[in-house]
Formats: sequence, structure tokens, C-alpha cells
Amino acid sequence: HHHRRCHQHHQQEQEQHQHTHHHPLNDIVAINQLPTNTTSSASKDRSSYIVDKNHNKKQETNTAIMVKSISLLPLVVAGAAAFTAQQPLNTRTTTSLYGGSSGYATSRAGKEERVATIKGLLETSEMIFTVPANSMTVQESEKLRRSMPEGTTVSVIKNTLMNRAVDGTEFDSASTLLKGANMWFFIEDDIGATIKAYGAFLKETGKKETHEIIGGVLESTAYDAKGVDAIGKLPSKDELYAKIAGAIKAVPTKVARVIKAPGSKLARAIKLAGETKE
Repeated sequence: HHHRRCHQHHQQEQEQHQHTHHHPLNDIVAINQLPTNTTSSASKDRSSYIVDKNHNKKQETNTAIMVKSISLLPLVVAGAAAFTAQQPLNTRTTTSLYGGSSGYATSRAGKEERVATIKGLLETSEMIFTVPANSMTVQESEKLRRSMPEGTTVSVIKNTLMNRAVDGTEFDSASTLLKGANMWFFIEDDIGATIKAYGAFLKETGKKETHEIIGGVLESTAYDAKGVDAIGKLPSKDELYAKIAGAIKAVPTKVARVIKAPGSKLARAIKLAGETKE
């Protein structure tokens, strides 16, 4: 009986010792037995933060791209406007050398307009002459035009159009000069100055052998190169008028000298006529 009571007392002491002393394994078991909702919730919060941060970053990138695009828009518009300005919609162009673009010039309306323009030049011209138009640059042609006196027009004209324009006019004999590519000179007034200016151009550009005058027409008469050159050496109208005016002024002076000259037959005749009248 005594041993049984001692054994019971010893078991009670062990149970009390287990309840009063905390073992580390119990912590591990407690941790493992904790609900998983807390860890899961923290992970979700962190994931949400990362997603929100990435979303904000993407929005900032998109905003930067939009701002950059808007800032570049004026440059794009200006470039497009410049390109449009350099590409004219009107395809018809005129040039001082050939008088028009090939598209319009070869059309029926273009040819009729060109012939009418040539006829207008012929109506106001006193003389016309032609020279070879080949192997002459645009710069040389412009230089030639600038060297001409006022009232002289220089133009490259197709033979068929020139032939139609001179038909029925005082310059119809120019049809005999229509060979090859021709550049025509329409002279309203100063013939001599025009021919001399062309001669100076040939000398300056070294084209005397290749671009000599072919021929010309003056007062319904066709002249070759030598004839045109001779006409160019004649005095101009202003020079002729000046000479004629000088000659007219000199006539009365000469008559007075003759009348007053002593011993002349005219003086004696005038004196005799005066005495007879008296």
C-alpha cells in the first residue's frame, strides 16, 4: 500500500513538471499549427504592391512617349508642308529657253498658244534672224538674252511652229531658213545693236565657228549670214535721222554762202532780177 501511494505521488509530480516547464518543441508545433491566412495575406499585399508599381511605371512610360510624340508633331507637320511646297500641283511649267513643258507644249492647245505668241512677236518686229540653238547651255542662253538691247526677244522655236507662224506674213520667206534647231531673234527697233551684241557674245563664249548667224528676213527679203552682217553695220534709224537733220540744217547756210559769194553767177542773176523789178 505504501509503495502504491509513492508511485502515484511520483506520477503527479511528473505531470506537474510537464505543465509548468515550456519545451521549445512546443513552439515549433505551435508555429506549424498557426493559420496560413496571415502569410497568404502578406504575400497578396506584396504582389499587389509590385503590380501597382509596375502599372504606374508603364503609365509613366506611355505618358513620356505621348509627350515626345506631341512635341515632334510640329516638326512632322512642317516637314510635310515643306515637301508639299516643293511639289507643285500645277504640272505646266514655262521656261525662257523653250517656252513651256513638253506635256502642254505638244498638246493642240499648247501649239496654238505658241503660234499666236510668235505671230504677236512678228507683228512688232522690224527684222528677224536665226542662229543654231544646239550645244548652248541654259546659262549661256540667259546671258545672251541679258546682252540684247531693249525691244529684242530671243526664243527657241520648233520649225513646224515657226513655219505656221510666218505663213501669210511679210516674214514668210523665213521658211527657207528652217533647218535644224533654231533660236530666233525678233528685233523691234535697234537692228544694228542686236547684231553687234550677238557678235560680242560669240567672241566671248568662243562659239563663232559653231553658232554663226544662219540668215534673216528684212522687209520681206531673206538674207544669208553675210547679208545680215552687212545690215548690222548700217546706221540705225536714230543715226540716220540725226544725219538727215544735220544735212537739212546745213542746206540754208550753204545757200546763203553761195548767194553772198562775190563774182558768182547766182549773185549777179539775183541782183539783175532785182534791178529789173525796180
